[in-house]
Amino acid sequence: MASTCSEVELLLLCARTRVDSEIAGRVETLLKEDIDWNYVLEIAGRHGVMPLLYWNLNAICPEAVPKPILDQLREYFQRNAQINMLMAGELLKLLNLFKANGISAVPYKGPALAATIYGNLALRPRFLDLDILVREQDVLKAKDLLLSQGYRPGYELTPRQEMVLLQASHEYPFVNDDNKVAVELHWKITSRHFSFSLDHERLWKRVEPRRLAGEEVLTFSPEDLLLILCVHGAKHCWRVLEWICGVAELIRTNESLKWTQVIDQAKGTGSERMLFLGLFLASDLLGASLPGDVAQRVKADLAVRALAVQVREQLFRKADSPPGPLDPKSFKKRLFHLRARERLQDRVRHCMHLVVSPTPWDWGLSLPAALFLFNYVLRPIRLIGKFAPDLLRRSP
Repeated sequence: MASTCSEVELLLLCARTRVDSEIAGRVETLLKEDIDWNYVLEIAGRHGVMPLLYWNLNAICPEAVPKPILDQLREYFQRNAQINMLMAGELLKLLNLFKANGISAVPYKGPALAATIYGNLALRPRFLDLDILVREQDVLKAKDLLLSQGYRPGYELTPRQEMVLLQASHEYPFVNDDNKVAVELHWKITSRHFSFSLDHERLWKRVEPRRLAGEEVLTFSPEDLLLILCVHGAKHCWRVLEWICGVAELIRTNESLKWTQVIDQAKGTGSERMLFLGLFLASDLLGASLPGDVAQRVKADLAVRALAVQVREQLFRKADSPPGPLDPKSFKKRLFHLRARERLQDRVRHCMHLVVSPTPWDWGLSLPAALFLFNYVLRPIRLIGKFAPDLLRRSP
């Protein structure tokens, strides 16, 4: 897929932690053109790659960037680095608290991803929250520890609702009103609605120790993390370029990646197409190097190529353009999810969970406890009301 304009090409060339002489030369050539810097900043901010944009422009040819633009990027970079350091400190505090109370915890995304893949906390955009995986039996204990540190639940739940949350969902959000830090406590990688089921016992057995801000933390193995990042991207329709950067950087920093293990696990969980889509985007947009046999399989998948076209169309539309095909409120987002699955059984299961199982969004009705199960009836009705207008507009 060729770049649609110089601004997009410039952003893609800078959306990486390392550039070679060929890429640096191309960046210098692009900067001689009449660059729409407002558009560059807009899409870089939207896609979470402002730190990488500054990092590379400042290293390659800062004199070719208008001074007000470079100053703006530098100010953002410095402020972003400070915030990320504070968030990393809060994460380490919570991990140490969990460890002292006998809870094993794995941070992922956020500071952990910045440290293990990017090698620099400053190169990822501001961490909006801290994602921490614990074992399911430790969730309520971890919740109590978070409450002891001034956090409050993101949902006001009755005991019965909390029980359903633990059974049907995969995360429990918390927020600290004093330091404005949000924490998402996970016990699964995705919700039942997305119908992606990893063997969590094997996942826990493969965790590895890594360094984060001078301290040792547990992280997923590169093979597990690659699949998790690709599933996460597919779940959110790859609307953010920085998610693709994560896949590309993971591949770059792990030359001895066990590709057979990754693909076998993806095939066993029905997520091979989601994996291949992430690999295709990382290779096509950011030049990630795939082994020859893997690259051949990825590029030969016509369904993956069709999904990648949708992603590309969404990524670089201008802010004032009409909503794209993968807009969060679009019915096409649901179709994307279905097309990203290669097994019919997973598509059916996804639809069933989506239609029937209530979520905290449904609990906003605040039904009396005696009528809680009525949420299972209201859920399909609310979905009809949400998506019917979109379906009707598409009717002939």
